[in-house]
Amino acid sequence: MTHLLFIGGLGMQEVLLIALVVLLFFGGKKIPELMKGLGKGVRSFKDGMNNIESDIDQADKGTETGSTKEKQ
Repeated sequence: MTHLLFIGGLGMQEVLLIALVVLLFFGGKKIPELMKGLGKGVRSFKDGMNNIESDIDQADKGTETGSTKEKQ
């Protein structure tokens, strides 16, 4: 497996280079804190997307029930 399935088709060498640069910039002690913050950010983004989807579904259901009332 020469290429990983990452955005842009990053290979193992590129991933290792990025990891090395991150380690040099932030040091070993800061990386867990950075990953925790990144995880919280991704979770918050997903929650926001789910809320938007549910709002759209509710609005769509509201227009469907409104149109059936008009037909009767």
